[in-house]
Amino acid sequence: MGCYYTYRVPKSYNKTTPQSVFYTTLVKKMKILVATEKPFARVAVDGIRKETEAAGYELALLEKYTSKEQLLQAVSDADALIVRSDIVDNEVLEAARQLKIVVRAGAGYDNIDLAAATNHNVVVMNTPGQNSNAVAELALGLMVYAVRNFYNGTSGTELKDKTLGIHAFGNVGRNVARIAQGFGMRCLAYDAYCPAEAMTAAGVEPVASAEELYKRSDIVSLHIPATAETQNSINRALLGLMPKGGLLVNTARKEVINEAELIELMQERQDFRYVTDIMPQSDNRIRELFPDRYFSTPKKMGAQTAEANINAGIAAARQIVDFFTTGNVRFKVN
Repeated sequence: MGCYYTYRVPKSYNKTTPQSVFYTTLVKKMKILVATEKPFARVAVDGIRKETEAAGYELALLEKYTSKEQLLQAVSDADALIVRSDIVDNEVLEAARQLKIVVRAGAGYDNIDLAAATNHNVVVMNTPGQNSNAVAELALGLMVYAVRNFYNGTSGTELKDKTLGIHAFGNVGRNVARIAQGFGMRCLAYDAYCPAEAMTAAGVEPVASAEELYKRSDIVSLHIPATAETQNSINRALLGLMPKGGLLVNTARKEVINEAELIELMQERQDFRYVTDIMPQSDNRIRELFPDRYFSTPKKMGAQTAEANINAGIAAARQIVDFFTTGNVRFKVN
């Protein structure tokens, strides 16, 4: 456990002053644990270390761990925890008796049990915006890949002059719009929590409902979080509204897709395509049924760039330092 001693030196100190007059205080050094089954890039870890050690904290790393027991042991004396997609549930929080804050290096935080964290008086934060450009670039890359028929040698189509529907206009959605406009696409957006003025200012047309968005869009790019409200919300009725040749791009969460109804729709509509960087539960079946109209990356790829990796990790470290030094909870999500 990281501890250090501080000495208060009397004003009258000289070489003959007895040591007994010194005031010695034992102070526990804050311990920041980075627990990443899928590690940060080394340059990101170096940046995290620089931020935490400059503040006088101890940094501990648990990388590429293979069992939950390793995580439970490592977190037992941590004051702060940085994770990526690692699961922080009630069992982890029970083991982390000294934990005060968890920061998810990324935007989504459904891997953290918020209710359990609140019950344990642990603050949970994310690092919004740090991965946004990386995810947006991947979304447009998936669009190009799909409309060019997965590069199978046949003639595809272009993105220029196509209508793109952006479902949720947060940090990622805004970056998608910016890049898509560079392709010459028309952009619509639906977000019940975003002011229409913000969309208009970005050159995007706001629409009044998800149904209108899907009905008017050649391509829909999903950026909604996984919540009780959104789970399985992308269903047959909604997707069936899309025009002929409709393409759904999902770089959000797999839980928002009603997979059974997606399969039904794709069986019914030979023109519909689906691409994602979150492998569905039904991946094998979808791949077998629609090999020329479906693509999924083997692993979640949205934030997998060197830049996003570095940005999110260092942002997490800075937020922890700010929390301990000033009490800032700007990015608290629980």
